[in-house]
Amino acid sequence: QVQLVESGGGLVQAGGSLRLSCAASGGTFSSYAMGWFRQAPGKEREFVAAISWSGGVTSYADSVKGRSTISRDNAKNTVYLQMNSLKPEDTAVYYCAARHTFYMNRYYHASGEYEYWGQGTQVTVSS
Repeated sequence: QVQLVESGGGLVQAGGSLRLSCAASGGTFSSYAMGWFRQAPGKEREFVAAISWSGGVTSYADSVKGRSTISRDNAKNTVYLQMNSLKPEDTAVYYCAARHTFYMNRYYHASGEYEYWGQGTQVTVSS
């Protein structure tokens, strides 16, 4: 029912920045908690950041805390992940995810807690 399309990935040098976007359609965006995950080759998908549908509560993985900011614009049905000071270890396919919730300030860390996923966007950080 909900379709998610990521964009904004690409090739950047270490220390650079990217802003990933996830455009949602097919549902009531403001009622969905959103998350960003990433998966590097040969590794498990890992949590990056999450945001409640109110936008008032956010959470970050330790690996990106202080370098990344998750935000959303419900009027545009879009969630963003601003990433600064990128490192080669940030190289991965980045996925956005959505889960319907009645709790305006709730977010989720586990991939299994999300219902809908985008196809991913590649982020490559060169040394």
